Amino acid sequence: MEYVSVLMFLAVCFVLLLGYPVAFSLAGTALLFAGVGSLFGIFDLAFLGAFPSRIFGTINNQTLLAVPLFIFMGAMLERSKIAENLLNAMSLLFGRFNGGLGISVTLVGMLLAASTGIVGATVVTMGLLSLPTMLKRGYSPVFSSGIICATGTLGQIIPPSIALVLLGDVLSNAYQKAQLSNGVFSPETVTVGDLFAGAVIPGLLLVLFYLAYCVAVAYFKPQSVPSLSEADIAEISAGQPIWKLMLTALVPPLLLMFAVLGSILFGYATPTEAAGVGAMGATFLALWQKQLTRKNLKAVMQSTTKITSMVFLILIGASLFSLVFRGFGGEELVQGLFEKMPGGVVGATIIVMLVIFFLGFILDFIEITFVVVPIVAPILLAMGLDPVWLGIMIAINLQTSFLTPPFGFALFYLRGVADKVVKTADIYRGVIPFIVMQLILLLALAIWPELVTWLPEIVYG
Repeated sequence: MEYVSVLMFLAVCFVLLLGYPVAFSLAGTALLFAGVGSLFGIFDLAFLGAFPSRIFGTINNQTLLAVPLFIFMGAMLERSKIAENLLNAMSLLFGRFNGGLGISVTLVGMLLAASTGIVGATVVTMGLLSLPTMLKRGYSPVFSSGIICATGTLGQIIPPSIALVLLGDVLSNAYQKAQLSNGVFSPETVTVGDLFAGAVIPGLLLVLFYLAYCVAVAYFKPQSVPSLSEADIAEISAGQPIWKLMLTALVPPLLLMFAVLGSILFGYATPTEAAGVGAMGATFLALWQKQLTRKNLKAVMQSTTKITSMVFLILIGASLFSLVFRGFGGEELVQGLFEKMPGGVVGATIIVMLVIFFLGFILDFIEITFVVVPIVAPILLAMGLDPVWLGIMIAINLQTSFLTPPFGFALFYLRGVADKVVKTADIYRGVIPFIVMQLILLLALAIWPELVTWLPEIVYG
């Protein structure tokens, strides 16, 4: 009977490949297998009786309230021309040097990731704004597409990331379950704030890797990343002083990022409260930029409602799927496989990371977070892994998966907005150095887990 759960998992992957909506694929496949299993006497329909209480638990979950607020913040910032102003200011600051536009794109991508937390939005925004400019200034299509894709995925790891919010909620439940299975009846908790703190150092290291790569390309292949001419600088500045552009473009998003992330790290606000601060701050920024029109506000509200509905509908489908998976004995099967695996907890962790990496080709981070992580995380955490370290490793692993040809989501996002001059092969070649950097970071975090766990211990004890 346990192997029926494996068949169900393969069936839902097949249905998703056919192009059906994720939430309905998860729920529909689960109900179909539950019905057939009940007819053959291998599934107890009493498991479905727990479904309403799961939905009620989701409704009462205060942490998940941060999701629509962070989505609103990102959508509002996207409409307020923050990215465009930031890119112009950074281009004036670094454009006089070879590779300066690459450095500008990296820093703007980092700030956008910290402001919006949504991978697809950052890749598309940077692709529309910076790719035509880089190509016009003589930059190599390979380098340009690679740096845009890589910085776009920083939204996966740099707080306040939507992925970390969802991961934090799932890992909190998994950690409590793991402790109860080990006989700890007063379990400790892990919060979204812990994951945010744990992601700061790895995120900054990744940005430093990207900046070092830009400098290296500028040194060894200066012809592929030329500096801006005086005419280009005059065109971008439009006669305004650089200090004024820097002040008006850089300070507001930095203040917003500090208000959101700083309030969480210093313990002044929960992630949900900080998300409310971020949503209000983004609205004030749009008002200050004179972009808070009725049309923009309507578009932001529609985008927020659409994305939030998608997230929670997937969560409901994933809850039903995991119930049926457990009813068929899938959790016991996975636990038995992990216990028999050579290498103990190290071998089990490597296998899980590989599985999540390949699933990242066909599933978005939301599906993986809601479907795969609840199955494997309790078992790994019961084997002694740190929940914050595991969460950051999963996030960076998925970030690498989204960059990897030929199925990475970031590649598809950029391909959709890139000019025809940029070939698909250019995009694939461009991301390879960044994939290597992210793999090096994963290895470093595996060898020195303190890179993840040190800051949460300092901040939260």
